[in-house]
Parts: sequence; structure tokens; C-alpha cells
Amino acid sequence: MNRLNVLQSLSRQKKLKNYLEIGVLNGHIFFKIQSHFKVAVDPMFKFDTLRRIGKTIVNPYNLTSQYYEVTSDDFFEQHAHQVFANRPIDLCLIDGMHAYEYVLRDIENTLKYLSDEGVIVVHDCNPVTPQAGITFQEWNGQGFWNGDVWKAVLHLRSLNKDINVFVLDCDYGLGIITKGKPENPQSMSVAEIKNLSYQDLSENREQWLNLKPKEYFYEYFKIPRQ
Repeated sequence: MNRLNVLQSLSRQKKLKNYLEIGVLNGHIFFKIQSHFKVAVDPMFKFDTLRRIGKTIVNPYNLTSQYYEVTSDDFFEQHAHQVFANRPIDLCLIDGMHAYEYVLRDIENTLKYLSDEGVIVVHDCNPVTPQAGITFQEWNGQGFWNGDVWKAVLHLRSLNKDINVFVLDCDYGLGIITKGKPENPQSMSVAEIKNLSYQDLSENREQWLNLKPKEYFYEYFKIPRQ
């Protein structure tokens, strides 16, 4: 199971259609989603007009997609209100800047426009090596990097009382966020979270992330296994 499987299952089985993707890069995920209302946000798309045309031929749903080549902060400040004025977000993939403060802003901004049954999927929530889990300031641009997205998960589980957050143990950790009563909330302050290390995560991984086996996805959303 990976993020594309999760997104496609939610779109087809739960009829979650209005789609936002933050951190699109080459469109590997975005172009495959079937929805007449898709919004792509990335400060530097890694595809050109010719590729967009080709992907529209393969998947006609891409014909009506909207593209915003700006940072997610700029998108939410300048465009989101108009884009989602009459169409709340049903489904969102957040896979942009893998840093605690950045991804937290992306999640909180998305929540402002999320429908009651909407789902946010966050990539890179469960780094499995110290090198993969370092901060952006520590990363030298070399090697595989998940960043400290996991701190955003712990932040939400500690400070937000109206959403439920858990992480599926697959695809480097898929954070799942829905509206509703939180399960096993945590109680850390922002200052405490900022000072946590990868070693701290290793010792408390299951509790802090509310880590679930990948099969839990089907149980939680009450959809048939594929």
C-alpha cells in the first residue's frame, strides 16, 4: 500500500472528489487521480505543457485541473479563498516541504477548507533511520530524506482536539487526518516538540504517531480490501 492506493481508494469508495495536492513535483500522483476538480500546488513543477497534454489524453480528468506554481503559503494567502469558495476540499495529499513548521502550516491551512467527511493524507511521517529523520537545517541535500514531519503529527495529536490523527505503517508513514474526536491524544507543548530528537521518536514511535498497520486503513474507513 502506498499514498496513491490510499488516495484512489478514498476517491472511489468514499466518493471524495474535490482534490488538492501540495508538493506535486513531476505529477506522478496528481495526474492519476480521477476528479473533475483537482488543484496542484508547487513552487516549481517538474513537467511542461507537453506532459500535461499527454497526461490529459491518458486521464481526461486532467483537462479541468488547476495549477498554481507558487509556495503553499502564497497559495493559501492569495488564492485558496476563491478556489475553494464553493467547493470544499474532500481529499488532500500533503507532500511538500518535509519540515515540521512548514507541513504543520499546510495541514492547518487545509483544515480551514476541508469538508466534514474530508481526509488529509500526509507523506513521510515515519522515518526509519536517523539520517532520513533529520531536520532541513541538518540535511545536506544528499541521501533519502523524510524530514521531521513526524513532529507535526505529534503537534496535532497534542494540541488539536477536533481532529483524529494516525499514521499507517507503509510508504514511509502515511499520516491520516479526519475531523472528529481524537484517539489517544497526547499532551506535549510546542516547546517540548521542537526539542525532540530522532532517538526520542524511536523510543516512542507507536504512541506518538498513533501508528497503525496498513490494513487498519480499510477498517477505519469501512471500505472493502483490495
